[in-house]
Amino acid sequence: MSHPSIQAMRAAFGRAALVCLCLAGAAHAADQNPAALQAHAERFLKMQANGLPGKLSVSVKPPRSALNACDALEAFQPPGSRTIGKTTVGVRCLAPSQWTVYLPAQIKLIGRYVATSQPLPANHVLTTSDLMLREGDLGLLTPDVASDIDAIVGYRTVSGLAANAPLRSRLLRSPLVVQQGQPTRIVLNGPGFTVQSEGQALANGSVGDRVRVKTASGQVVSGIAQDGQQIVVAY
Repeated sequence: MSHPSIQAMRAAFGRAALVCLCLAGAAHAADQNPAALQAHAERFLKMQANGLPGKLSVSVKPPRSALNACDALEAFQPPGSRTIGKTTVGVRCLAPSQWTVYLPAQIKLIGRYVATSQPLPANHVLTTSDLMLREGDLGLLTPDVASDIDAIVGYRTVSGLAANAPLRSRLLRSPLVVQQGQPTRIVLNGPGFTVQSEGQALANGSVGDRVRVKTASGQVVSGIAQDGQQIVVAY
């Protein structure tokens, strides 16, 4: 019975090792390039934020684990994700394999926003002297922060505000369109008819507020405040 020589065994072992190295290299080459994945996600987020006023910068963290190489990447934002600030971006592979990964992202937008120039009391009617423009990362602020001074002049503060406070829409009330004690047009709307009459507002009101008004006959009705000292009553 013949036995393989030591040289033959060494040659066979060498060929097996070479095959293993080739397979390992092929497996490594089949991994998705993390840098390409990051770049695809960043381009998508920049397109989503395109048109926003300010200086934009986007950074996306790489995936934590290896993914199969992909020929068709598709980026998306999960429902509820923010356009700026800390957010999440998803990337799915459509071919040749299918997978989905979610990556943390930071979208900085350096721009201007409206802030108070001095402390303001509650129920204060805003004037231009109360306001100023500041510059900062809008992604660190809430989405309802105002960016146009002229757009909020005449609004009223809901509560007291400190100096340098960003002006959020939830902290403001619309300007008064109905004033207490003033002559008020009452519009009665019902199925197939509209009747107008005059009355007197019993309270102040902004657009959309429900306000009570006294008619010329002394009856008190309740309706929705509209522009021009007008109350709309639906029947």
